[in-house]
Amino acid sequence: MKYVCLLVLLITAMAGVFANVVRSVPAAGSARSAAELYSKNCASCHGSDGRAKTFKAKLNHARNLSDPEWQERASDERIFNSIMNGKGKMPAYSKKISEPEIDSLVTYVRGLKK
Repeated sequence: MKYVCLLVLLITAMAGVFANVVRSVPAAGSARSAAELYSKNCASCHGSDGRAKTFKAKLNHARNLSDPEWQERASDERIFNSIMNGKGKMPAYSKKISEPEIDSLVTYVRGLKK
């Protein structure tokens, strides 16, 4: 009886640990943070601060995303469509990034305004 109680206690403890591990692992296809997406897909051209001061930005004439005048002129829909479908030398990301993730990127880009 003593060993049965110990076994039940051990199994219960292991189940709790396993449940915490499963919750901490992101599910396949789960949404990535906007900062992570921007860093991976956008920063090489637009710069980590959005100011397009990188060599690659100058080479490709990347937009300064922090420019207040551009921020005023560009609608959220326009930014969304540019990310989704590409524009000029900017590639389309519709096959790499989900629509909800692109929505989060639009919000992130808005936060780059100086």
